[in-house]
Amino acid sequence: MSDTAESATRIATAKLIRSYYDAFNRGDSEAMIAMLTDDVIHDVNQGERRQGKDKFRAFNARMAHNYAERLEDIAVMVSKDGARASAEFNVHGVYKNSEEGLPPAKGQRYVLPAGTFFVVRDGKIARVTTYYNLTDWMLQVSG
Repeated sequence: MSDTAESATRIATAKLIRSYYDAFNRGDSEAMIAMLTDDVIHDVNQGERRQGKDKFRAFNARMAHNYAERLEDIAVMVSKDGARASAEFNVHGVYKNSEEGLPPAKGQRYVLPAGTFFVVRDGKIARVTTYYNLTDWMLQVSG
């Protein structure tokens, strides 16, 4: 791939990831899903691997029900060939409804640093792997 083609691919990948997070911050799950491959792999912090858009959609619905989150200070990094990307950000959230195995929800606010790794294939996101410090979150919502 020429330097010009690599640069264009990197720019396209960065734009894709920023668009994904813009949709997240708007609460537009369907716009996020439109940016995914049909066989997307979704690795959730402290959770199981999910594959496919239907499982991603179900996860997003559960998250929207239990949490109100906005991502701020998003920094996107892209590999030279544009096939991999990562983002670091701060999650500003409200814990709205209790989840099994977690502390009771009472509208607690939290700010949590997090990061996501992406694989991009044919202009769409093929893998989403998110990490954050669950112990930090638990301390914030339990205090």
